[in-house]
Amino acid sequence: MTDTDMPFLVALRRDLHAHPELGFEEIRTSNIVAGLLEEAGLDVHRGLAETGVVGTLRAGTGGRTIGLRADMDALAMPETADRPYASTIPGRMHACGHDGHTAMLIGAARALARRRNFSGTVHFIFQPAEEGRGGARRMVEEGLFQKFPCDAVYGLHNMPGLDVDEIAVVEGPQLASSDSWLVTFRGTGTHGAKPHLGRDPVTAAGSFLAALQTIVGRVVDPLQPAVVSACSVRAGDPQALNVIPDIAEIGGTARAYSPEVRDQLEAEIGRLATGTAAMFGIAAEYRFIRRIPPVINEADTTARALAAAREVFGQKVRTAFPPSTAGDDFAFFAHEAPGCYVWLGNGPAQDGALHHNTAYDFNDAAIENGVRFWTRLVERELADR
Repeated sequence: MTDTDMPFLVALRRDLHAHPELGFEEIRTSNIVAGLLEEAGLDVHRGLAETGVVGTLRAGTGGRTIGLRADMDALAMPETADRPYASTIPGRMHACGHDGHTAMLIGAARALARRRNFSGTVHFIFQPAEEGRGGARRMVEEGLFQKFPCDAVYGLHNMPGLDVDEIAVVEGPQLASSDSWLVTFRGTGTHGAKPHLGRDPVTAAGSFLAALQTIVGRVVDPLQPAVVSACSVRAGDPQALNVIPDIAEIGGTARAYSPEVRDQLEAEIGRLATGTAAMFGIAAEYRFIRRIPPVINEADTTARALAAAREVFGQKVRTAFPPSTAGDDFAFFAHEAPGCYVWLGNGPAQDGALHHNTAYDFNDAAIENGVRFWTRLVERELADR
């Protein structure tokens, strides 16, 4: 990196932070990304998943091709911290560090385009809509890996709590599957003073909620991590507190690290819903929406990332780090090519603010090490042998 890179990348990161855009709305962001890639001499493709950008850089005669991914979207939440570069858009903020991810990958593309100390092809994948809107899936469905085949694909995410000179590169599960479920109990509404004349879906919902945690506690293998959470409950009207409603609706999330446990959660939530409805003499409707598979680091790709990380971070590389029960749709990329997802240190959580907190901020001190890791990974992977 040249002396001018860090000020440029910090300014870029802070500009992106001040102008956050939600998934599939990253028009300004993708324009900036595409312009900087073109300026650096990359071939640029736009339009995958509406606002996605892919920059391609080739050097030498090597036949191997790898993909590096950064997510660009922000979250629909307000920023509460007082910063000179705080969000200028009410109800929108970069609360997960995607502004930093974008800046680091831009920095790596610029550095590699200058040096070209590799032999092969790199696709810099700037993905929209990671935060629950399905950007990675859409890019895959619209032909990302047909247009830009990859022998391996890599993702990186910042991690508060790890020092900025630390990185975690770990084989196996990194992030859980992220699925949604909805249960609707349909009873017969009646006067709240005469419950015997109806079929109460609210009491059934309470019984279902109490039983829900027995899935993880008593059905799933205790050596297999899993989460089932009810996150939404709707029934009745607070302006009509003497009316037992016809319907109670419950929704939530399910998380697992293996396909088998994922299947088990889907089946068991449905079994409890059906059984509860039968017990109370009402009907149940159940939907399980598969959103994001788990992110599982492939062994050989992880070994390659680990070798590059050790050259940059030395003894500050972690090869043991607990997986997260959060999800990331990088999983769709890693399903198409061998994948590895690493955790880059973001330093202490500023003011105690972790990901998805209204006071969260990406640590600019992490940018240089992120660029160095990406650059070294490419030069090792695509060494001119």
